[in-house]
Amino acid sequence: MCREENGTMTSKAGMHPQMETDEPRVSVLTPAFNSAKYLPETLESALAQTFTDFELLIVDDGSTDDTAAIAHAYAERDARIRVIRHPHRGIAAARNAAIAQARGRFLALLDSDDLWCPEYLAEQVAILQQHPELAVVSANAINLGGAFDGQPLFGCTAQSHLRKVSLLTLVRDEQTISIFTVFRREVVDLIGGFDEAFRRSEDYDFWLRASAAGCRIAVYPKPLGLYRRRPDSMSADEVQMLHAARTVLSKLRQRCGDRPELQASVDWQLARLAKRVMLATARELLLEGDMAHLAVQFGALAEATGMRRYRVAEWLSHRVPGTIWWAYRCKLRFRHLARSRRSHSNSVWLPRGVAQ
Repeated sequence: MCREENGTMTSKAGMHPQMETDEPRVSVLTPAFNSAKYLPETLESALAQTFTDFELLIVDDGSTDDTAAIAHAYAERDARIRVIRHPHRGIAAARNAAIAQARGRFLALLDSDDLWCPEYLAEQVAILQQHPELAVVSANAINLGGAFDGQPLFGCTAQSHLRKVSLLTLVRDEQTISIFTVFRREVVDLIGGFDEAFRRSEDYDFWLRASAAGCRIAVYPKPLGLYRRRPDSMSADEVQMLHAARTVLSKLRQRCGDRPELQASVDWQLARLAKRVMLATARELLLEGDMAHLAVQFGALAEATGMRRYRVAEWLSHRVPGTIWWAYRCKLRFRHLARSRRSHSNSVWLPRGVAQ
């Protein structure tokens, strides 16, 4: 049985024993845009949780594939799942739509192509309950696909202790915290939802705002899920992601005029990201074989960094472009083989039938 709320919300009578009128401890927020290929695996990983006191809010963000049908099929199967549909407005708006309907004390982010290991919610919620001073806890995860397949998002996974993360740390490294995050509802009450002006790095902006407002954040180094790297994902475009991070930091800088140490860190990171944009652009030009523009880019890098190697690369791009292209392809191949060996040597939790 289905009912409509506000013209977009669908609820159902499923087979799970938890009654719909119960207030769940956790609300799982899952935005989904044209995610039909991966959404079933994501939802299966959520339903396989050892911690069962949760609701799962799937936001169909104007999909044109079978995402909505898949979401509704799972909603009919399990009473904990609800579906929200609205026109395509981006991931920040989709998360905010879920937050507006969420009933849980804790909010958990689950993107529509990522996977949780069975104990994910149990361990994350336990940390927040054992540490009332923490507002946000982020877990490690294993890359699934891409150049870093099989490798953890955060370096060391042997440690089991929490690592507290300061605002300065978040500024200096935009990858300090992952999307595998659970946080208290009070964070939203304090700072509001995700900034819908951002179509990328909206989560980075959210964590920066939370930390700047005094919310304490910690990272748990144990991998508790799989972070999918796919060619068509938002995070696949390195240049655009770096530009987005710079925009987020520029927003923070406008608000930290009374904190000179923070402002200095933001300025340092903005300059660092600008160089990373130049390097990423150079890699794209090299792979595209655009040697004329590549030489110009290497020249700009030489001016910005003062490094002689970029002058050499500029000269090679002009005089022997085939050599530099061949050398870079060999380098990529070597890295791929090395990472493949490391990946096969690691023992990584992987659900059966996961699509790469």
